[in-house]
Amino acid sequence: MRKELIFYLHDKIIPIYNHFDKAHKADHVEKVIQNSLEIAKDYDLNQEMVYTIASFHDIGMQFGRKDHHLTGGQFLFDDEVLKRFFTEDQRLVMKEAVEDHRASNKVPPRSIYGKIIAEADRDINAEIVLLRTVQFGFKHYPDITKEEHIQRAYNHVLEKYGPNGYLTLWLETKKNREGLNEIHDLLTRRIEMEKMIETLYENEKNQHHDDSNED
Repeated sequence: MRKELIFYLHDKIIPIYNHFDKAHKADHVEKVIQNSLEIAKDYDLNQEMVYTIASFHDIGMQFGRKDHHLTGGQFLFDDEVLKRFFTEDQRLVMKEAVEDHRASNKVPPRSIYGKIIAEADRDINAEIVLLRTVQFGFKHYPDITKEEHIQRAYNHVLEKYGPNGYLTLWLETKKNREGLNEIHDLLTRRIEMEKMIETLYENEKNQHHDDSNED
């Protein structure tokens, strides 16, 4: 991969994520890049496109969460620097991949690139899923009680990752399938799961308290 492209992504694009909530900071996008490249090993694809899609996949969060997949795709397509590295057709494929990556999508992504970023973004692991759910709650629901945070987190995981959840695996990757089975099992042990959420909640609460006292 061209060093100039990688430098641009890490110097100008990925740092933008540090302005987002804890569940969508630079460490998240770095993990998604790693996951994407690992999945892409099984396919004959343009690695630079895989890397770039992963770097931009949640960049639309800067314009609001609701349509971040659409604004992020357009942001990628319009990026003047990327025009030096990719053709218009390549940028269109990458744009569509970002647009198609949301777990709530009911139809398959339009290309293998979109399926890869959708799977890579999920990073299905019970502990990671619970942590990111709690972190999202702290950012977007700061005024609800601890009990409401726990209930919200449980319900979200059930609605998204449960046996009848809206998440669909577009590629059958061993890691995500095992992670999803792990979450299904945990959901059957609600008291244990809620205790895990409560522990994560208390950790985040203490972290927020420490951050507020740094000044």
